[in-house]
Amino acid sequence: MALISYPVRMISVDEDRAGQRIDNFLISQFKGVPKSFVYRILRKGEVRVNKKRIDQTYKLAYGDLVRLPPVKIEDNPVVVPSNNLAVVKALGNAVVYETDEMLVVNKPAGIAVHGGSGVDYGVIEALRSFRSDLHYLELVHRLDRETSGCLMIAKKRSALRSLHEQLRNKTVHKNYYALVRGKWSNRVKFVDQPLIKNVLLSGERMVFVSRDGKPSKTLYEILEEFDSATLVQASPMTGRTHQIRVHCAFATHPIAGDQKYGDGEFDRKITELAGLKRMFLHAFSITFNDPKTGKEITVTAPLAPELQDVLVRLREQR
Repeated sequence: MALISYPVRMISVDEDRAGQRIDNFLISQFKGVPKSFVYRILRKGEVRVNKKRIDQTYKLAYGDLVRLPPVKIEDNPVVVPSNNLAVVKALGNAVVYETDEMLVVNKPAGIAVHGGSGVDYGVIEALRSFRSDLHYLELVHRLDRETSGCLMIAKKRSALRSLHEQLRNKTVHKNYYALVRGKWSNRVKFVDQPLIKNVLLSGERMVFVSRDGKPSKTLYEILEEFDSATLVQASPMTGRTHQIRVHCAFATHPIAGDQKYGDGEFDRKITELAGLKRMFLHAFSITFNDPKTGKEITVTAPLAPELQDVLVRLREQR
């Protein structure tokens, strides 16, 4: 079996790496080395910053001098689950916008944005494999595994800081397409209901409408009506977990294919009609200010063919 070998290296932290956690920095430097190995050399004190030991939560500062120890380990590449192999490979052609500062991918449904919680491989790990020429790639925000569409990735630390600030100031605008059960009323322009996260005894994470929750508001616009469903545009004004999904369910219009908050009977009808095997929620567009120029940019991601097919079949039924 081949060996991965890295010599001793001394790296000075530049502006783009400043603020990055040391564990994430090491993962980017030791490509192909298991994460468990990275955490082990941190625990053993083999990684030094300014000649001192640090733990995995240490955040790099501009000008830090990082000593990376020599590494030699058997090449044991990450095995991508077979059911996700196609979507992981599809990420190679999923970039819909790119500059020197950032990129936006049209994330397929069925793949997590990052590994963890039982998932070994996600969008960010796939991109780091495909784009090994880039020393810095970090998620700007997240999408549910079942949701497709626009996902922003920073290629520089300065871009990450800029985009995070825009998210905090609510100057990033996202529009989603959702196919929901029944006829959405013209009178329902928004859902303004606080949301709270709970973890069930089974360990499953669920979100509920609760007066004790955090303020949450989603704007809605009817795009197309069908016999038993409506295509709506959902524009979240806040960024709560599962916000659009829970607000749709609260409005008695659950999203097609939503296994957590949906309607099983409605899902069966859509599956029988059009073969839908995923949730019909897609982050169609995102608007932000370019981190370098400040110019307003809107990026769109086309609907996946399987979602387009659902709409075609629903139109045929009218």
